[in-house]
Amino acid sequence: MRPATVLSLAVLAAASLYAQEEPPVQVKTGTHIPLSLINSVSTKHSSEGDRVYMETVFPILVDGTIVIPPGSYVAGTLTQVKRPGRVKGKGELFLRFDSLTLPNGVTRDFRARLSGVDGRGSETLERKEGKVQGEGNVGGDARTVGETAAAGASLGAIVGAASKSVGMGLGVGAGAGAAAGLMGVLLSRGPDAVLAKGSTIEMVLDRPIEFQRSELNFGTSQPGHFSNSGPGPQQKKDASVMRRRLPF
Repeated sequence: MRPATVLSLAVLAAASLYAQEEPPVQVKTGTHIPLSLINSVSTKHSSEGDRVYMETVFPILVDGTIVIPPGSYVAGTLTQVKRPGRVKGKGELFLRFDSLTLPNGVTRDFRARLSGVDGRGSETLERKEGKVQGEGNVGGDARTVGETAAAGASLGAIVGAASKSVGMGLGVGAGAGAAAGLMGVLLSRGPDAVLAKGSTIEMVLDRPIEFQRSELNFGTSQPGHFSNSGPGPQQKKDASVMRRRLPF
């Protein structure tokens, strides 16, 4: 065997050994990842077990290398859907994150919790339990009862005047109006919790996610490294759009 051939084989073997020994890239526990919803979910139209589809909207970097590019897909599941009560209570959505798929098809199962919701809506996040809550309707319920009672009192005054007993008419009318108002509240629900298509949420990793460096090849459309010289004009434009999509 020629010396040049032996040398080439030795170089290839060394490169292969180096690639095998190269440590994986790890996205650490506690990393925040902003997402955009691909489909809408709500306490009115969604059910337990429904799938939720999202995509990442900002690159996640490790040591200057893009590990999770924008446009990576995240799949989740609604584990609990609670509609708002007829008298009080808020609509609640419990979301579990299941899998992450990079643009090149590399997939990882992972565990994360919801850490932020789109500030443009009325929904709030109960961070301890990781549930999305709709806006409560306690004030609206009180207003419904009060307004109907007032209308009942006016009607009672008319009835009382006709019967020459205005005081009695007021009492009867107000009582009847309050009963009608309460019935209206009991038969109507409060606002549902809604996460609309295109709204932004944020998840935080409960466990690290590891990738081999060979799995982080995204081609020319998804560069694997940010330049320290700063973004160019087009990148600056894209960055401003990105910031507008992250309201929290």
